[in-house]
Amino acid sequence: MRRFTGDRLVIASHNSGKLREIAELLAPFGVETASAGDLGLAEPAETEDTFAGNARIKAHFAARETGLPALSDDSGIMVDALDGAPGVYTADWAETPNGRDFPMAMKKVWDLLEAKDAPEPRTARFCCALCLAWPDGHDELFQGKVEGRLVWPMRGDLGFGFDPIFLPEGETETFGEMDPARKHAMSHRADAFAKMIAGCFA
Repeated sequence: MRRFTGDRLVIASHNSGKLREIAELLAPFGVETASAGDLGLAEPAETEDTFAGNARIKAHFAARETGLPALSDDSGIMVDALDGAPGVYTADWAETPNGRDFPMAMKKVWDLLEAKDAPEPRTARFCCALCLAWPDGHDELFQGKVEGRLVWPMRGDLGFGFDPIFLPEGETETFGEMDPARKHAMSHRADAFAKMIAGCFA
């Protein structure tokens, strides 16, 4: 496994919530980060049907365009009663002509569960694939997840995406209600991150 030895890293994302989480997770390692948006990079088409495949597309695109190592995250929520949907299309479910509307997307998920009369608990998991790519084409891939169930109505405004309806296993607060530091310690992204740190930074 290749170690990360530089001090600059491109975060291949335009998602402000992800950028904030990743910057906080990397802070202890003295790595200077710049986002794809800061560098004026386009968003490559995510044409794969797995989190890992789309993470690789984004990381390699950013590394090629900037000549710097790049880290990408592809993540989403998989709902068991919906056969794993929305999955890699999590963000797409929130798309509107005026930008992403996650309350709308959460209601869509819940309405589908209600229409199916899905039994409780309505289990789901957040999944994350992190890809660390170098300009020479090498990459390392790490995957993480956190199990839980969906609740309604939405609870909390501290998270982003589907956080307000996701209740992690064994917890009483949704990711939307939870202190961000506590969420970061148990999230799907934290799980993948811990594997990446152990493999490439420690």
